[in-house]
Amino acid sequence: MEIGIIILGVFVGFLVGLTGVGGASLLTPLLMLIGISPVIAIGTDLFYNSITKLFGTIQHWRQKTINGRLVLYFSFGSIPGAVIAIVLLKVFDFYFENLELIIKHSIGYVLIFVSAAMVFQNFFSNHLETGQVAKNPVEGKKVLTILIGFFLGFIVGLTSIGSGSLFALAMLYIYRVKTSKVVGTDIAHAFGLVTVAGLLHAGLGNVNFPLVINLLVGSIPGVILGSNLSAKVPAKPLRFILAVILFISGIKII
Repeated sequence: MEIGIIILGVFVGFLVGLTGVGGASLLTPLLMLIGISPVIAIGTDLFYNSITKLFGTIQHWRQKTINGRLVLYFSFGSIPGAVIAIVLLKVFDFYFENLELIIKHSIGYVLIFVSAAMVFQNFFSNHLETGQVAKNPVEGKKVLTILIGFFLGFIVGLTSIGSGSLFALAMLYIYRVKTSKVVGTDIAHAFGLVTVAGLLHAGLGNVNFPLVINLLVGSIPGVILGSNLSAKVPAKPLRFILAVILFISGIKII
């Protein structure tokens, strides 16, 4: 099983490096597919993502491609939202015998929504960038930013999915952030969000640490390989294909 998990890590890391698609959207359904329970899949995915996002955050900090104020206000909402979702999962575990079914359905619906967001971002990100780009995207939208953060953070805490694609879509559509800063801001915010959520899941016993280590062993070279090939392979068609796969996965999970 360890070899299989390492290969899975290579596969997920390769696709993330090649297309920029968030790892959670790919990894959580795959973990469930190989028999990992939804709660453990979510907790393990969040903890794993916190480690991978750390390196991305450091790199984008060096490149000065992070909007710190937007990260801060998103975090004011998203971290409490994720914490509340995780606590509710623990509380509901005592009252609902079909909690895993509820989580699976939640993951399915979020996958469908994420696939739609990916398609929208794939085809309309350039159009959005040609519009008015705000110098201070948070100005006059602080409360809205915190509320959006809370809502999307709750979804991430509940399913582990959306820390990248959903927030990136909000930055493009609502805040008109420059495309060059969307990825860096997205990764920096996601690092804080999934780290808190991952540690909380770990404290509740929902993280499989040997699984995390095996995934990292595979995903790190996979990301490097995918990133090196990304300049040679057109990413948009691949992202569209992945969006279709995620949509089908979401339908099947439901």
